Amino acid sequence: MPRLGMAENEDIPALDLRYVWHPFTQAGTAFPPPEVVSGEGAWLHTAEGRDILDLISSWWVTLHGHAHPTIAKAVAEQAQQIEQVMFAGFTHAPAARLASRLAALMPGELRRVFFSDNGSTAVEVALKIAWQYWRNKGETGRRRFFAFSGGYHGDTLGAMSVGASTGFYAPFDEMVLPVTFLPFAATWSGDNEAQENEAEALAKIDAVLDASHAEVAAVIIEPLVQGASGMRMCRPEFLRALCGRLREAGILIIFDEVMTGFGRTGHMFACDKARVAPDIICLAKGMTGGFLPLAATICDEEIHGAFIGDDFGTAFAHGHSFTANPLGCAAALASLDLFESEATLERVAAMEDLHRRRMRDLARLPNVRRTRVMGSIAAFDLDHGNGGDGSDGKAYGSSWSQRLRGEFLSRGLLVRPLGDVVYMMPPYCIGEADLDSAYDGIIEVVSKLRTDLL
Repeated sequence: MPRLGMAENEDIPALDLRYVWHPFTQAGTAFPPPEVVSGEGAWLHTAEGRDILDLISSWWVTLHGHAHPTIAKAVAEQAQQIEQVMFAGFTHAPAARLASRLAALMPGELRRVFFSDNGSTAVEVALKIAWQYWRNKGETGRRRFFAFSGGYHGDTLGAMSVGASTGFYAPFDEMVLPVTFLPFAATWSGDNEAQENEAEALAKIDAVLDASHAEVAAVIIEPLVQGASGMRMCRPEFLRALCGRLREAGILIIFDEVMTGFGRTGHMFACDKARVAPDIICLAKGMTGGFLPLAATICDEEIHGAFIGDDFGTAFAHGHSFTANPLGCAAALASLDLFESEATLERVAAMEDLHRRRMRDLARLPNVRRTRVMGSIAAFDLDHGNGGDGSDGKAYGSSWSQRLRGEFLSRGLLVRPLGDVVYMMPPYCIGEADLDSAYDGIIEVVSKLRTDLL
C-alpha cells in the first residue's frame, strides 16, 4: 500500500530534487535530504526505515513531541467547526480564548495581542507598532532602532535590519533600516570575567544612550539567549541592568521571545526568568507545539491606546490572510493545556540537570570551549582548526559544518551546527536514556574531529 498522500511508486526524493527550493540551503553543495514520513515523541522516521532523534525540535518549534495526540485531536475537532475566517471584522472562540490565556501569562501590563503567522512577522509587527506609536503621539524624530550584535530576528525587511550583524543578509545590505548595534555581554559556564564584560558592555551602551536616545523608537533583544548566532547567553543581571537604562531613556523595549518563549529557558518566558517586563513581546515557533504556523505580538494598553481614534490614519494597517487561524489557535490552546497536564516545566528542569551533567563530560575534550546551558538549551563551541576546505570552517553552512551535520545524522541524531557551535534543544518529551545516548554520540563525533572526520 502507498504511504498516506502518495501514489504507488511515487519517487518523492526525485520530485524534491526537481521542484523544491529549501530554506537556508546551498543547493549546489547540500546533501540529499532524508524523506521523513512520520514522527512520534522526539523521533522522526524516514522512508528508508531510519529512526532519527530530533535534538533541535525541528527548528525549535516542536515542544511536546511530534504528532502529539492531544494537539492532533484539538486540530481535528476544530477543523470540523471552522477552519478559517478573515480576522478583520470577525472573531472566533479559539482566538479570543488564546489571547486571554496569553495575556494571563504575560508580565507587567502586556494585554493586547496582535496575531500573525511566524516569528519574522511577529518582529516586523513589533517594529511597525513602535515606529507608528511615536508618530501617533507626534514624536516624528524617533527614526532609529537599537539592536544587539549577534541578534537574529527573522528574514523580513525590518527583521533583517535589526539582525544585520549576524552576517546572514549580505545581499540586502542596501535595503536595511537605520539601526545602531549595541554590545551583547555573552557568557558561559565557568566564565570568570562575566561581571567585568557586562560592566564594559553597559558603559558602551551608556555612551550610545547619552548621544542618541531621543532618536530611537525602540530597542529589540533576544532575552537571555541569542539563538541563530550560536546560542549566546547572557546573565539575567545584565538584562535587568540594560532594561533599567532603557526605561530611564524613554525607549520602548521589545523582547523577541520567538525562540525563548514557551519554556525553553526553564521558565515559561525568558522575561519571567530575568524578572523584567518589556513593552512589547514577540512570540511564535513553539506556540502551537509545532503543528501550525502562528505568532503573536503583545503590547500594553498604553501603546494600544495610541492607535485608537476617529481617523483610520492612526489605526495599525497591518494584517495577514491567515491571522488568528482557528486551527492554529486550537493547537496553541491544546499546547498550553499540556504544560499543566504533563508538568512540562518540571520536565525541562530535569533536562537541564542532565544537560549540565553531560556538558561536564564534553568540557573535558580538548577541542570543546564555552559550554553553556539554560533550560532545555545546551551548546558549546568547537575548536576545529582549519576547516579542511581552505576556509576557517566557522561560517554557517560551510562544508565543514555540513560534514559535521552528516556525521551526527549517520548516528541517527538531528543536530544542525551553527557554524562552529553545536547545540541541542530537544522536545520536552525526550526520554532521559535517549538524551544520554545522544550525548554519547556527540562526544564520539567531537572526539574524531582532529583525526579521521575531516
